[in-house]
Amino acid sequence: MTEQPIRPAATVVLYRETPGGASVLMGQRGAGAVFMPSKFVFPGGAVDPDDGEVPLARPLPGTLRDALARDSDVPPQALVAAALRELAEETGQIIAAPGAGCDWPGFSGLLPDPRDLRFVFRAITPPGRPRRFDARFFLAPATALLTDPDDFTRAEDELSHLQWVPLEAARGLDMPFITEVVLAETAAILEGTDAPGTPFFDNSGDTSTFLRL
Repeated sequence: MTEQPIRPAATVVLYRETPGGASVLMGQRGAGAVFMPSKFVFPGGAVDPDDGEVPLARPLPGTLRDALARDSDVPPQALVAAALRELAEETGQIIAAPGAGCDWPGFSGLLPDPRDLRFVFRAITPPGRPRRFDARFFLAPATALLTDPDDFTRAEDELSHLQWVPLEAARGLDMPFITEVVLAETAAILEGTDAPGTPFFDNSGDTSTFLRL
């Protein structure tokens, strides 16, 4: 089998605090999907060629820009824009600020806003998979949304069963290994027990390497 190319991708781990603890927004991929069928995942997907041209509501913070640029030839702005676009497409939820110049559905008079994004994980899909991605995961609070966090009527049909899942309950869902790892990192961040740096599972070669960026 010809090895699949590694495509840049971006994902948003959206969370909200409740009296019973934190919950995260997840959905289920279709049973016929080529990549991770029937698995529960966070909203996200591949970077589109035009994502780097989308204006943002404000410049990326220097620390975020530098972390995204490390060992990468993808413009940091494109990764952030892709994450917010995928969030809007797959869930109907929008993180933006007033501004003109973005023609994405639902962003009329708005620009995607990176202010509340935190880069929390990076992972490259191992060889031998039907699709391979170099995915960056961003954590964002539901308080950053301009939309009703319980309204998914504007979502496209790529993810079903969109729901806010308590962190403890999420561990019982059928999800990919890397989603489990990101979920654990998310819990550590929200509890204040995470280690310094951003975890990076580098599976670009034959040997898996774990780094912290």
